[in-house]
Amino acid sequence: MSFLDSRSFVLAALIAGGLTAPAFAQTPSTSPAPACGGDLTAFLAGVKQEAISKGIPASAVDEALAGAQIDQKVLSRDRAQGVFRQTFLEFSQRTVSQARLDIGRQKLKQLADVFSRAENEFGVPAGVITAFWGMETDFGAVQGDFNTRNALVTLSHDCRRPELFRPQLIALIEMVQHGDLNPSTNTGAWAGEIGQVQMLPEDIIAQGVDGDNSGHIDVKGNAPDAVLTAAKFIQSMGWKKGEPWIQEVTLPENLPFEKSGLGNEIPASEWFSYGVTPRDGDTKFGNLPAALILPQGRKGPAFLTYPNFGIYLQWNQSFIYTTSAAYFATRLTGAPPYQKTTPEQGLDVEAMKQLQTKLDAHGHDVGKIDGILGSGTRQAVQKEQARLGMPADGWPTQALLQAL
Repeated sequence: MSFLDSRSFVLAALIAGGLTAPAFAQTPSTSPAPACGGDLTAFLAGVKQEAISKGIPASAVDEALAGAQIDQKVLSRDRAQGVFRQTFLEFSQRTVSQARLDIGRQKLKQLADVFSRAENEFGVPAGVITAFWGMETDFGAVQGDFNTRNALVTLSHDCRRPELFRPQLIALIEMVQHGDLNPSTNTGAWAGEIGQVQMLPEDIIAQGVDGDNSGHIDVKGNAPDAVLTAAKFIQSMGWKKGEPWIQEVTLPENLPFEKSGLGNEIPASEWFSYGVTPRDGDTKFGNLPAALILPQGRKGPAFLTYPNFGIYLQWNQSFIYTTSAAYFATRLTGAPPYQKTTPEQGLDVEAMKQLQTKLDAHGHDVGKIDGILGSGTRQAVQKEQARLGMPADGWPTQALLQAL
């Protein structure tokens, strides 16, 4: 893969050429914010004291923190205002390329025993793991070049979000204690993610699997460790074995589009009764709750998402990224390419800002007027479409802009 940036702004990184960012959700701690800022030596002394209080030997702490320094490039990346403006068709066709599909299928064959173990022990299909593996680092080829220890020291010392990163720094010290990480040489993403599926140190400590019985967990250099650790983590997020995650569908002309969109789940059987038809013909999961998602409106590709799709949203909060990753996984498990169809022309950045301004004036919370089609803007668009008697598919068009 060729991108690295914060999870909310995958496109900026895609253009710039780095990794995708945080693969796993960073959950803020409920404890008081730790000390931050000030003299670095004093700050590191506080980190050492905390690590020792958690049972980590002083020798391991000293080894982990020796030579630690602030990385200004990390701070620059953290402050960067990324922008995600590609459509689903643009992004998914670029990321779910034939080359990536071919490599992914090769990996499935090469590591068939490992993937079999992953599904047997954790219930996660091989295609799901492999799609994330490909999306995050191009199957381990591009893992990031920031010193992980320095990145986490920098973000813990910085007072913007220390409650997110200081626990990760303590976990990294624990990895050093276990002999699973060399603090001087280990590199990864700017926000501290490590390895072939871009995991944070706390997640590696909690979910790490020694896939080759080496006595160590090496998610950076060892594919079996990375695959099985990812599988265990996905299971821990609530993956339901044997259930689908996304399913391409075709739509009838007349459909209550106001029922579509993430968060509007109804039994899949109800969608089927409206004439929504799975392309693969499989309706056996009609009892499951499902949302109809239309990334580019009713005339573009259409999918039903099932409860397992929620794991994708925990992995990455970008709607376009998650839908692309979920689609990628279906391709690796035998699904055909989606039907591109002919979506209605969307809005450029300036027109989108005009639309957001009008939506805001109508009382909708669209967040920042930034020209980006986020979830708040999609929901507002859908409500205004319904009010105006237009098909409420959540896709902003020139016709809606003019009608407002």
